[in-house]
Amino acid sequence: MRRPHRPPRPPARLRTGLGAAVAVAAVLVLAGCDGGPIAADTPQSAGQSFVGTSYESTFYPVGHRPQAPAVSGSTLTGQRLSLADYRGDTVVLNFWGSWCAPCRAEAPGLGTLNRQLKSSQVRFLGIDIRDESDAAEAFMQQFGIGYPSLSDPNDEIALDFHSTVPPADIPTTLVIDRSGRIAARIFGSTSYTQLKALVDKVAGLPS
Repeated sequence: MRRPHRPPRPPARLRTGLGAAVAVAAVLVLAGCDGGPIAADTPQSAGQSFVGTSYESTFYPVGHRPQAPAVSGSTLTGQRLSLADYRGDTVVLNFWGSWCAPCRAEAPGLGTLNRQLKSSQVRFLGIDIRDESDAAEAFMQQFGIGYPSLSDPNDEIALDFHSTVPPADIPTTLVIDRSGRIAARIFGSTSYTQLKALVDKVAGLPS
């Protein structure tokens, strides 16, 4: 009776390498499911894991809101600014880049909402990711963005949110309550209507 043919086993060294590759892949999958730090793809590579392609929002009820980190840095105009300076106000924190098409789509709504809510103790702050200062300033001028943005060319500010609510995609928008806790998160491009509804809910404003 003939035995069924079996392919030869790979050498021990190759088997070890394959095992290591599987282990690394598993870690990467788990990191992605955990919503880990911002993706490693660069804007130039057009990585789909970095530029968000769908909308997803989460609201955190009082008592279950993570504390926002006390991030600080230089704005695109060279001024020092800290998120702690905004304590006592509701803050809309938007992670963006001038190279990001979904960011361009949502920018007009952000600019309009900022102008409308200036007298309602709601403040806007941008985090400009992996960008050139000239391109970022042109973006803000084009879309009428009147609020400041911290420059974050190396994702250092974004990574400070790793242990709280990390911005896994660009754009990501966080709504932070008056006590400095993250009350809502939006992955992907948001609209004026979607963002206003969340801000009104967090800030206690009439809809």
